[in-house]
Amino acid sequence: MKNLVSRCPIEEVMQVLSGRWPTLLIYYLKSGTRRFSDLRRDNPTISHKMLALELRKLEDAGIVQRTEFSGYPLRVEYDLTADGHDLVPLIDALGSWWEDLEDRDAPRNMTDANNAARTAR
Repeated sequence: MKNLVSRCPIEEVMQVLSGRWPTLLIYYLKSGTRRFSDLRRDNPTISHKMLALELRKLEDAGIVQRTEFSGYPLRVEYDLTADGHDLVPLIDALGSWWEDLEDRDAPRNMTDANNAARTAR
């Protein structure tokens, strides 16, 4: 018998891309291969553990490819897969949308947006 409860495709996508880090990691990987330390430098507020977890989640989803090189110290590089590259225009569109809001004098950051929403009530 077929499962009567079907999940929305957006819900499936949000399971992988939700949160602060996945879209940022895709953004930084769109320019090419990055090492773990490069991604930490690009995102200085992410912890080592969180970066590892988020990269593993993206790898499990088929968005990021991890390549490990033998030797000491161990070197690991990350790249977007073909599916990951398919997400780049969407990530870029989000950035463009936000920049367009700035052109219309909308709040530029979430703190400003939250404050503006409170004063509008």
